[in-house]
Amino acid sequence: MTARQAPRSRGPRDARWRTLVLTAIVIAAGGIVIAAVPDDGAFSRLFSTASAPPGGQAPTIDPARQEIHQRFQQGVIMLHAKQHEHAMTAFHRVLELDPALPEAHVNMGFALIGLERYSAARDFFESAMTLRKDQVNAYYGLAVALDGMGDRAGAIGAMRTFVHLSRPDDPYLRKAQAALWEWEEGKMRVP
Repeated sequence: MTARQAPRSRGPRDARWRTLVLTAIVIAAGGIVIAAVPDDGAFSRLFSTASAPPGGQAPTIDPARQEIHQRFQQGVIMLHAKQHEHAMTAFHRVLELDPALPEAHVNMGFALIGLERYSAARDFFESAMTLRKDQVNAYYGLAVALDGMGDRAGAIGAMRTFVHLSRPDDPYLRKAQAALWEWEEGKMRVP
């Protein structure tokens, strides 16, 4: 540019760079969320049916099991992002493929709590407990759903069960104990 040329006025910035950066941030955040989701062995049974094909090649995984895993992880990400409708869609597909997966019932319940559909959420938490009596987080969700329905006594009972069954290092244990204290003192609802 010569001294006599006026600098060009900048028009609207190219949105492609912002979009690229935003996409990279969303992908990184999704990876962090997936890495932070504890794997308590729930998916080990999903992939335990892998078998080695003839010729000693790497084991193959059933495509339905791959889809279950992928949809479940998508649902978890949507729950963390508070995109409850999208989470419900993902967990609905998981339940179509594996209706006996208690973790999917629990997470569907939490998606319904996010939409304040407490009665339907209660049903999913109860079905998770029917499938696996020691599905601890189902008791927490059931307590929140019952409280949302105005059943404080039921909520206290479910939360006591959660506290009783929880490991001492459970990240929700303190929140559950606080909820019990507030409920027993007749105070507010706990989300």
